[in-house]
Amino acid sequence: MIELEQLSLSLAGYKDKIDEMGRSLDVTHVQEQITELETISATPDFWQNSKYAQSVLQELKDYKEIISKYKKLCNMYEDVLVLIDMGIEEHDADMCAEAISDANSFIEFYDNLRTSTLLDGEYDKNDAIISLHAGAGGTEACDWNNMLLRMYTRWAEKHGFKSKLLDILDGEEAGVKSATLEISGQNAYGYLKSEKGIHRLVRISPFDSGGRRHTSFASLDVMPKIDDTAEITINPEDLQIDTYRSSGAGGQHVNTTDSAVRITHKPSGIVVQCQNERSQIQNRETCMKMLASKLLYKQHQEQLLKIDEIRGEKKDIAWGSQIRSYVFHPYNMVKDHRTNQETGNTGAVMDGDIDAFVNAYLAWLKS
Repeated sequence: MIELEQLSLSLAGYKDKIDEMGRSLDVTHVQEQITELETISATPDFWQNSKYAQSVLQELKDYKEIISKYKKLCNMYEDVLVLIDMGIEEHDADMCAEAISDANSFIEFYDNLRTSTLLDGEYDKNDAIISLHAGAGGTEACDWNNMLLRMYTRWAEKHGFKSKLLDILDGEEAGVKSATLEISGQNAYGYLKSEKGIHRLVRISPFDSGGRRHTSFASLDVMPKIDDTAEITINPEDLQIDTYRSSGAGGQHVNTTDSAVRITHKPSGIVVQCQNERSQIQNRETCMKMLASKLLYKQHQEQLLKIDEIRGEKKDIAWGSQIRSYVFHPYNMVKDHRTNQETGNTGAVMDGDIDAFVNAYLAWLKS
């Protein structure tokens, strides 16, 4: 089996890469931290300070996940090598196909784990709050915005993350004008910070009876969710609080009461809104948490740069400002203009398969 012999040679170099991965993840230190935190969590007075206890347990969970993933990587590598040896020895075509499939899965898992070692920013481990806004293109742009909302929701599902729609404003004819989505999971912000910017779509419009090609734009903003907001003091006099009726799918409470809440922080101009909780009180609480998170993030970043520099150059949601293009006609291609990462499998990308773009961006940041 020449193919399996070549595969075995190509995988041989991963032994050193896995050892290097162990050093990058600092597996020995992580294991020591697990032992120490388990000892702390077993003390009789551990739960006297519930906030501290929860932070310890979360840290313990994060460390255990690192060890679990590294062990999985090692096991996958050993298993695929054994399968290759068996395939070569038995000249089994089915075993050959299985070995190739497992090898590809191993390499993908290795690449994703390697990417996680690049996530060393202050907020990279945090949950993420993404905001989508339709740009130039009218109904087309609203439909494109809705497609992106689905793409990130599917991405979250593939990674075992939780997604929660906080706010949505439907388009006049179709699609979504704007939406706010909270994605919860380890390193959610670290991964999704790569998606901040203008996304451009080129396709034959399903809304054009003449079958003409249209270009649409949507902007995406990403902020880390910061739970430790106790140090932020918000003056009630600085807030403009508006209530309105919810729109879109949301159960029996939608369009029956003014339960949706929009809060504007007048000094900073930051606007947050939420409509998908069960009551106005809950929507307001969620809005205040989002506002505190954004203000704290802004405060931290202003220690280094002006807020306009941190948020990036403000560009129109239109031609010449996109970070990524999605072309469905006259050919299929998705290309990131920062890293030049591209693929012809547009269907997979729109179904949430964006890891190659995320990985390329994180490597680009470190280059």
